[in-house]
Order: sequence, then structure tokens, then C-alpha cells
Amino acid sequence: MRTRVLAAVIAVTAALSVSAQSQAAEPLQSLVPVPVSVQARSGVTHTLTAATKIYTAPAARDVGNFLAEVLRPSTGYAFPVSDTTGTPSDGISLLLTGAPGTVGQQGYQLDVAAGSIVLRATTSEGLFTGVQTLRQLLSAKVESKTVQAGPWTVPGALIVDHPRFSYRGAMLDVARHFHPVSTVKRYIDQLALYKINYFHLHLTDDQGWRIVIDSWPRLATYGGSTQVGGGPGGYYTKAQYSEIVQYAASRKITVIPEVDLPGHTNAALASYAELNCNGQAPPLRTDIEVGYSSLCVGKELTYQFVDDVIREIAALTPGPYFHIGGDEAHSTPDADYQTFMDRTLPIVEKYGKTALGWHEFVKTTTDTATMPQYWGTSTSNAVVQAAAARGHKVIMSPANKAYLDMKYNSSTPLGLSWAGLIEVQTAYDWNPGTHLSGVPESAVHGVEAPLWSETLVTAQDIEFMAFPRLAAIAELAWSPWSTHNWDQFKVRLGNQGPRWTTMGINFYKSTQVPWDTGGPGPGPCTQPAWERDKVYTGGNVVSHNGKKWTAQWWTRGEEPGTTGQWGVWRDGGVC
Repeated sequence: MRTRVLAAVIAVTAALSVSAQSQAAEPLQSLVPVPVSVQARSGVTHTLTAATKIYTAPAARDVGNFLAEVLRPSTGYAFPVSDTTGTPSDGISLLLTGAPGTVGQQGYQLDVAAGSIVLRATTSEGLFTGVQTLRQLLSAKVESKTVQAGPWTVPGALIVDHPRFSYRGAMLDVARHFHPVSTVKRYIDQLALYKINYFHLHLTDDQGWRIVIDSWPRLATYGGSTQVGGGPGGYYTKAQYSEIVQYAASRKITVIPEVDLPGHTNAALASYAELNCNGQAPPLRTDIEVGYSSLCVGKELTYQFVDDVIREIAALTPGPYFHIGGDEAHSTPDADYQTFMDRTLPIVEKYGKTALGWHEFVKTTTDTATMPQYWGTSTSNAVVQAAAARGHKVIMSPANKAYLDMKYNSSTPLGLSWAGLIEVQTAYDWNPGTHLSGVPESAVHGVEAPLWSETLVTAQDIEFMAFPRLAAIAELAWSPWSTHNWDQFKVRLGNQGPRWTTMGINFYKSTQVPWDTGGPGPGPCTQPAWERDKVYTGGNVVSHNGKKWTAQWWTRGEEPGTTGQWGVWRDGGVC
């Protein structure tokens, strides 16, 4: 284990090629996700001024406009955006020519020189991911909505970058608690900063139906009228859903709608008695129980319902995927579950979509175009392993690593803990390409971080559970495994703190992370530095990450600042 970590330290150091002595290079050591390759230009900086212009390839004008919208409020500069077919010698250029072939469809090359900044990619999506890196190379105050004092400098560098996985997702559950369009847009903006490109919207569940279906109007008006714990609930009109889809597209994010079937359907069953086998509608539910509801598999009306729902939502959703849920259908016998999927999967295909589902559903099909999303807590699953062997691609969302609604520790005021407690290091220290036995990296389509909302009522609740863990999952999905190193990541993550503060993100200040408070760093510690392999007994004081720590009892190898199983270190504060 220590050999692998040491190798990773060497690999990431070589990949970054950054001089620690160069003050201008410090932002290059703070990027999340970490790029594939960074070559610092010692002593070179580029300064944005009131005269700086943004030039774009005509097909990438929208990316240029997005960049200008980020930069204008905080700098007070105009940043005019204009088309170019050449390579301007000044300003910021966003070009669709000249990028190395290694960047693929979603990567980029960012060249920062004293006179100009040139961002190259083969697609506008690649340019957009490069823009997120450029944002992070600027001071955190660039995210401010009011004019701030400069100077606005970018360290000289050549960055060549591309993703490990083409699918980098985040899911938001709006069924357990309804979240309005403004909250969803805010979360989409936060996802974009970390190069997330798929937004999975969990639209229906036992506790609420959140989108209008014209052919079944009571789904929204009645099925959407409550939520966990009671309250008014809510739903999206078709225009509002389209607004979310279009807003996400402007951030190069593809929306994946989910209608959970055949279980998790109490809101639908309560809305229409005829969907029940006994013809009687159950009451609406506001608890968080699961596994009790099921559509009536033997009724032909059920498949008309499924067809109408998929048809109407698919027509509003230009992306390639439709998520059919399929999990925790405990009250649907296996034979009925097979029958239901045999009827439902062709409906998804009929309306031009590829079916995604929670991993249980893939046992019902040999169509390798369909894609299971693994959410289990073990590192072996026979159904998913068999699917991978058949040729299915898998989305990795292990609940004990990637579920953002799990509590950080036992005292976290929000979230659940059925899959375990997930501190930041736990969210970061797993390998999507080797996590599930029999599922090699070649079978992994990507990684997704789900956020269920049983306990999340406000945008601030969403942010507290998502940040900082979302950034950890985003790095796993984007950065090469050779750069994976917790000790380096936690420092880069801590440097995101001022940016999140400026953006008003209500993030969890994990004690595992050395957060940059935006002020001067702590003074030198007079205590000896902590050593992993040294034995400490009660009373020994050490310095680590700018803090003093006291060993409360015998310890070796447990790092100060981690929650650990036993809590062997006491935090003595900054030096």
C-alpha cells in the first residue's frame, strides 16, 4: 500500500512539473480535478485588464459568452466577445483548431503566455472544460458578483488535459423533497466548475411526482402535492423542465431524467386508482420507507401509462439516456419484474433513448446498449459482473463511497447512514476502474455521485452534503489514476475553500482537509513533524499541516486530522 502511495506521489509531481518556489505557480498546485499534464512557465504571468478581449471560433461563441459572464461582475471589465478564424496575439482565444489529438472530444490545451491566453480543443465541450481550469487559475474573488480589486493574474503554463471517463455524473433527488428551478440551476452551476457533464434528475418516487404528464395530469397535481415530512411538495411544468434542460446544456451538461419503475411508485399509485391491481388508490406517503410499492404488472393499462410517461418526457429531453430506476422493487415478484422490463425496455428504445437503471434491472436483459448503475456497498456483484462480461458498460456509484447524502460522521446533522459514514478521504480513496471485481476499467463508462434528499430541504442543505465530496468524486472521474494521492488532493481541495466562500457555497469544513481561510498561513511549529511510522504515546505533541496535535494514547499510522476509528489525536489548533 505504501509503495503505491509513494509511486503516486512521484507520478503526480512529475505530471505537474511545477516549481514550488514560484509564487506565480501556486494556483497550478490548487486545481481540482488535477490535470493530466501541467508545465509551469517560471516567471511568466498573464494579466487581464480593462482592454482584454475574448476571441472565439464561431462555433464556440457560447463558451466565450459564458467566460465573459464569469469575469465581468468581479473585474468590472467589459470583455467583449468576437469571432475569429485565426490566432490572435492578445486577449483570450477559444479555438477549435490546433489541439493535440490526445485531448479527444472533451479535453483541451491551455497555453498561458505573457501576451495572450490560448485555449484549444476539438469541440466546444472541450473548450468549456478548459474554461473551468482557467477560472481556477484566477483568484477566488473572480467568482464574486460585485467588483473586486485586481490585479487579475494567471500563472504562465502549458496544460494538456483530458478525462479518464467520458461520463462524469451527479444526481439530485427532487422527489423526496421538491427543489425549485432556481435551486437546480444553482447546483448545475456548481457541477460545471468541476467538469461534471451529466445531470441525473430523480423525478419520481413514493413521496412525490415532480413533472407534468399531460395524459396523466393528477400525477403532478396530486402525486406532487406533498413530500417527506409533509409540506406542499411541488412539481415542474413542462416549460420549467425544459428550462432546466436548456440551462444545463448551456453548461455542456446533459440531463438524464429518471422515472423509477416498477417500485418507488406510490405517488403514481395514489394519483390513479386504476394503476393498482385492486383498483384502490393508497394514501400519499411522507415517510422514507422503501420497497413496498409496485405497479400492477398484469394490467395492460400499466404499459400505456409507462409509454405515455416515457414518450412525453423523452420529447422534452434531447440527451441520449432515460433512467428507469428499477431498484428496491421488493414487492414485485421476480417473474413479474422480468415481465415488466421485457415490456418497458423496448418502450425506452422506441422513443430514441438508451435505458439506464439501477443495477438490479440489468439481470432482465441481454441488450448490451442498456447500462446498469452500480449502487451496492460490496466490491462484488454477480449481476453486474455478468453484465460486464456480456459487454454492458457500467456507471459506478457505490453507495458507501459516492452517495453524497450519507453522513460525514455520526454527528452530521443532515443525511442518512445506512451505507456507512463517508468522510472526504473515504469518498476519494477508491478506484472506479478496479472497485468491483470482474468489472475492469474498460467496462466502466463513468462515475456518478447521487444525492438523495430525504433530509435535504434547502439549497444550503444540498451544498453542505455535496461539498467537498463532490469535488473528490469529480477528480476520480476526470483525472488519471496515476495522479491519485490523498495527501496532495486534500491540500488542493483546501485551496478551493476561498472560492466556495466567495460563491456562497455552504460547504462542510472537514477536519481532514487543511482549509485555506484566505488569510496568511500559520506560523512555524516548534514541535517535531508527525511521522506515519513512528509510535506515539499519550502526551506526545507533534506538528502536522500547520497545527499542533497531541496523542491521546498509543498511536502509529493514524494521521492527525482524520476522524479515524478511535480518535487518537487531539487538535491543538494552529501554530
